[in-house]
Amino acid sequence: MKNINIDISIANNFFIKGKPISINQHGNGHINNTTIITTDQNIKYILQRINDAFDVNKLMDNINAITSFLALKSDSPDRQMKLIHTIDDKNYYSDATGNYRMFSFVEDSICLDAPKDENDFYQSALAFGEFQKLLEDFPAKTLFEPIKDFHNTPNRYKLLKEAISKNLSGRADFVKEEIDFALQREEFAGTLEKLKNDGELPIRVTHNDTKLNNVLFDKNDRKAICVIDLDTVMPGLSLYDFGDAIRFGASTSSEDEHDLSKVTIDLGMFRAFTKGYINSCNLTDNELKYLVHGAIIITLECGVRFLTDYIDGDLYFKTTYDEQNLARCRTQFKLVSEMEKNFDKLQQIVKEECKK
Repeated sequence: MKNINIDISIANNFFIKGKPISINQHGNGHINNTTIITTDQNIKYILQRINDAFDVNKLMDNINAITSFLALKSDSPDRQMKLIHTIDDKNYYSDATGNYRMFSFVEDSICLDAPKDENDFYQSALAFGEFQKLLEDFPAKTLFEPIKDFHNTPNRYKLLKEAISKNLSGRADFVKEEIDFALQREEFAGTLEKLKNDGELPIRVTHNDTKLNNVLFDKNDRKAICVIDLDTVMPGLSLYDFGDAIRFGASTSSEDEHDLSKVTIDLGMFRAFTKGYINSCNLTDNELKYLVHGAIIITLECGVRFLTDYIDGDLYFKTTYDEQNLARCRTQFKLVSEMEKNFDKLQQIVKEECKK
C-alpha cells in the first residue's frame, strides 16, 4: 500500500489523553501506513491507516477480541499493545480517506529486523510462545480468517499445478528442476494438514507472521515485551508459527540469496528458538513430535508459493528484478534440503530441550 499522509486531526476521533500535537511516520511496514501521535500530555499512540485489501469489520473484530483477551490474561497488561476505541466506542474510525485504528504505544521499545545473536532469537521465541500460551483458552474457531487457506499446503500445491498447466508466462519450461523438487515432496507437504484433519493436532490461535520484527523488545535489556501486528491472527497450527520463525531466523542467508552455497540451517539459532518456544507455551506430545516437520513444510510451502508466482508472471509478490521470485524459490528449496540433511540433528535438539 502506498503511504498516504495521515491528517493529525484523525486522532481526535479516538479516546486519547490530551490533544494531539505531533504526528510522525513510524516503522517500515509494507501493509499498513503507521504513524506515532504525541499529545500535549506527552503520551504517544500508534495510529494506522488500515490496508484497503482487508475486510475491515471482521479484521478489527478479530483484533479487538484478541487484545481484550490478552489484557485480561497477561501479568503485565501495561506492556501489551492495547486497542484504543473511538469516542463513539468503535474499534476503528472511517472517513472518506480510509479506515484507521489506534493502539497504545509501548514506551522504551524497539523492533529488530534481524537477530544480533542467539539471545535475540530466543527472546522472540519466548514472545511468540507466551502469545500462544495466553491465548490457549481463547475459542480459536470463532476468529475470522483474513487470508483463506493461508497455510493449507495441499491447496498451495493445487495452485502450483494450475500455474504449471496454464503456464501464463511461458516460464514453466525453464524451471523443471524446481517443479520436480516440489512435486517429489507433495505427499510429505500434506503431513500437518492430514494430522489436523484427523484431530491429532490442536487448532490454536496462531500469529502467522512470526518474523523477528513482529516482536517488541525492551531497548534497555533487549528482552521481549510482546507480539505485535495481529492482522494475520487466525485459527491454525502452532507448528506453522514455529516453522515460519525458523525459516526466517535460522537460515544463514537472505531470502533471495543467489549463491546457494551460503544457504543452510544454523543449528545454534534453531536450538535458541526451540528452547524459548517450547518453554513458554504448552505444546502437546504430537506438536513436539512434529516441530521439525513444521519447519520443513512451511519452508517448502513458501518455496512453492514463490515458484507459483514466478510461473504466473510475478502477480502476487513484489519484485525488484525479473528473476527474484525464482531466486526466492531456490533459496527456500535449498533450505529445505539442508533441513532434510540435518533432520536427525534437529530432532535431537528438540528432544534435548524438552528434557531440560
